[in-house]
Amino acid sequence: MQMMRVHRGVLAIFVVAVLIGQACSSLPKNKQEAYIRINQLGYTPKGIKVVVLGMKSSQKIGEFELVDARSNKTVFNGDAGEAFGAYGPFQESYRLRFSQFTDTGTFYIRVGKSRSQAFRIASDVYKGAADFALRYLRQQRTLFNPYLKDSCHTHDGFTLYAAQAGLPDSTKIDVGGGWHDASDYLQYSTTSANATYHLLAAYRDFPEVFGDDKQANGLDGGNGRADVLDEAKWGLDWLLKMHPEPHLLFNQIADDRDHAGMRMPSEDSLYGRGYERPVYFIDGKPQQRGKFVNNTTGTSSTAAKFTSAFNLGSALFETIDKEYADHLRSKAISAYAFAKLMPGATQTVSVKSPYIYAEDNWMDDMELAAATNWLVTGQKQFADEALHFARQEKITPWLETDTAAHYQWYPFINIGHYELAKQLRGNEREEIISYYKEGIEKVWDRASKNAFYRGVPFIWCSNNLTVSFAMQCLWYRNLSSDEAYSELEQANFDWLFGCNPWGTGMVYGLPADGDTPTDPHSAFTHLGNFPIDGGLVDGPVYGSIFNSLIGIQLVKPDEYAPFQSNLAVYHDDYGDYSTNEPTMDGTASLVYLLASKEGESRGETPVKK
Repeated sequence: MQMMRVHRGVLAIFVVAVLIGQACSSLPKNKQEAYIRINQLGYTPKGIKVVVLGMKSSQKIGEFELVDARSNKTVFNGDAGEAFGAYGPFQESYRLRFSQFTDTGTFYIRVGKSRSQAFRIASDVYKGAADFALRYLRQQRTLFNPYLKDSCHTHDGFTLYAAQAGLPDSTKIDVGGGWHDASDYLQYSTTSANATYHLLAAYRDFPEVFGDDKQANGLDGGNGRADVLDEAKWGLDWLLKMHPEPHLLFNQIADDRDHAGMRMPSEDSLYGRGYERPVYFIDGKPQQRGKFVNNTTGTSSTAAKFTSAFNLGSALFETIDKEYADHLRSKAISAYAFAKLMPGATQTVSVKSPYIYAEDNWMDDMELAAATNWLVTGQKQFADEALHFARQEKITPWLETDTAAHYQWYPFINIGHYELAKQLRGNEREEIISYYKEGIEKVWDRASKNAFYRGVPFIWCSNNLTVSFAMQCLWYRNLSSDEAYSELEQANFDWLFGCNPWGTGMVYGLPADGDTPTDPHSAFTHLGNFPIDGGLVDGPVYGSIFNSLIGIQLVKPDEYAPFQSNLAVYHDDYGDYSTNEPTMDGTASLVYLLASKEGESRGETPVKK
């Protein structure tokens, strides 16, 4: 039984019915179960509305009903359409479409004697969702943590690998701040810079979505600035510390020695120097502090992400704090120069285990950096540089290969294409837009063959890829006005909120009364019984991946056992760090996606045609 939660500031979905596992009247006499999967957040009147029916038998169906939950009267009859066949735990499956129904209210889908959970159709179903996801970002803050009203990691840190830059190993440096990366307390520049960029872009593109209920330090009380911009500035301030001088740019704080056990953040002291933690310099070369060596090839990928975040920050703070904006712009210039020192990708460092962020690409990061340089300076040379980098990586590789190592192609889609195409005109603009379309087509070729329209691979952090791919579809649609992939886009969004084989949402506490994670791999919940509101968990992985990972052991009976398969598994279980651990950068990307959904429901669009 899922815990019932009520969260302030988010429109709770009025769930008046729960999934009933009764047999569909048209199913065989052995009464196999049928399951109807919905987006628990609901649907907008003018939006795409689809649910998925999965059955444990191969029996076919012909129609379905949309029923008013209050009167129990049928308000729409629909044709079930084509059968998609087996997928995961189901032997037969259908996409049940009812987009032409535009009335508002609370409804459920009925197929024979089986019915879905109730859901709302209303223009405000996404209201407050983006701000809700910000709760997790605030909870991940280090230095001062507003959720705990306590400080942590105030002694970071001591340098490693920076001797060539004039800092011998163990030199003391002040890099306190930023966000913990996930349920561990490592801090990575690559994920933090990407998260910062997404928060800034969310505010830039959909400013009316966000409220002002928090101070800059994250405590209650407005400060005249949108909370998302406060959170983005928290990230920017830490990135400034990680790039204190033109010749100094740091990659991460701490390493996998952090994984020794669960503890609250203020108790973190595992490196033999009290509460100090190591701070790894980016030297563009492979690094290791144990038996594992990463495959770093250069300085470009992470330093370019700094550039993009600083540039966008400078543009947004120009009219708010001119001195701060100018400082960010100067740092963008030096970070871009650092990115060019040794062209190549920077990977993270691991000591005891083989798990790292194994980023291999960097042209996409350089494209975004150049495109934002063009945005803030207007200098044509940066447009030329951005076009050059764009043509080196037209399609993010996983879109085509359907696989990747952990964070191998980061940040999962090419954000630079979007920022560049918005500024281009004519044939060059169309060229860049075509790269997005080509990548989407690669995924659509896989997705079109199953009822969930699932074309994203079940690799580690599959939910992060799902968010990013939905954004690529969104950006392509906004840039091109082509609606061909709108249902694919919506299917990826729906997946995150319950329209998946397990019927569960992937965001803690959203919606308030939905089936969402309650036992994530998190010290906050496990040790303190604190909710991690808004956190996006990693998501399902291939069964082969789950069975090969180190140190996973479920700690309770699997409530989703009937829906596990060789294709993919997901567990709402503290013991499964591979599918149920929330991540800071995935949640920051989700903030943008949720903001776009609410913004579009308000009629907002970030792209001028």
